[in-house]
Amino acid sequence: MELINEESAGELLQAQTHVWNHIFNFINSMTLKCAVQLGIPDVIQKHGKPMTLSELVSALPIHPSKAQYVHRLMRILVHSGFFSQQNLNQEAYSLTQSTRLLLKDNPLSMRPLLLMLLDPVLTKPHDCLSTWFQNDEATAFSVAHERTLWEYAGQDPRLSNLFNEAMASDSILASKLVLNQCKGIFDGVDSLVDVGGGSGTMAKGIAEAFPHMDCTVFDLPRVVSDLQGSKNLKYVGGDMFEAVPAADVILLKWTLHDWSDEDCVKILKQCKHAIMSKGQQKAGKVIIIDIVRESQNGEESNETQLLWDLEMMVTVTGLERNEMEWAKLFFDAGFVSYKIHNVLGTRALIELHP
Repeated sequence: MELINEESAGELLQAQTHVWNHIFNFINSMTLKCAVQLGIPDVIQKHGKPMTLSELVSALPIHPSKAQYVHRLMRILVHSGFFSQQNLNQEAYSLTQSTRLLLKDNPLSMRPLLLMLLDPVLTKPHDCLSTWFQNDEATAFSVAHERTLWEYAGQDPRLSNLFNEAMASDSILASKLVLNQCKGIFDGVDSLVDVGGGSGTMAKGIAEAFPHMDCTVFDLPRVVSDLQGSKNLKYVGGDMFEAVPAADVILLKWTLHDWSDEDCVKILKQCKHAIMSKGQQKAGKVIIIDIVRESQNGEESNETQLLWDLEMMVTVTGLERNEMEWAKLFFDAGFVSYKIHNVLGTRALIELHP
């Protein structure tokens, strides 16, 4: 047997730890999901001050036999940065900025997005990834469920509701950021269509900020058929691959990353036609909110972009694109210029002109 010297032993042990940590990375996700499902962030928020372990155990909806394990759950969540810990007479927990984004009553809550992405329906395809690489299925989601994500959501109201709630919660934060950072992009705009707008949260925020603007939420009939418009907001059902209603601005928030390059070009061509139709006084523009890969310098943002890219590969036929890949789509669809605004953290806002 080959002997291991001191230097190689150190490298080997470091590599072993690295492998272990990646093997167990899913535990970070699942313990966070557990904390959200038990309502731990909400319980501590309601307490109004750092909450001791005994106070937390007493307030949680858990079986008495599980009380002894709560401190172990909290220990990993403190390590992950979702709670801070201080020692009073006993250890006590407070929320961090990340945990506040998981509170039920926070208007900007990411809780619905977490519950959707960590639902077994969406985690199971990741377990089928190696099988997918060895067959001709379009996605690992299809390997796991024998149908596409869109077909599954169309047949399963629970998953469809999870998806709509997740997109709506994200749109609250996105709309506030867009209106705060880029309000000028809507100057002179009299009409807007939010393509794939779901329940209309993004369009509602824009409609409230610009009462003169006619805003339309455009999505599949099954998504919008029961939704009621108000004042300057209305809902229209249809298929973005076939036609998009005419408007000064077409908004595509977190839509194109779901689709292949070929499908994106089809969607963009319909959007181009919509902003250049005969009813428009002048050519409008398309506004895209999506990831522009490699546009961020932070290591955490770059990792997030790569993880989202794999999520798109596994669940749908899309991907997260860098600027060169975006530009090819735009030019293939007949647009002549674009401008990227890196104002939305991991994502960006892109103005696209015909």
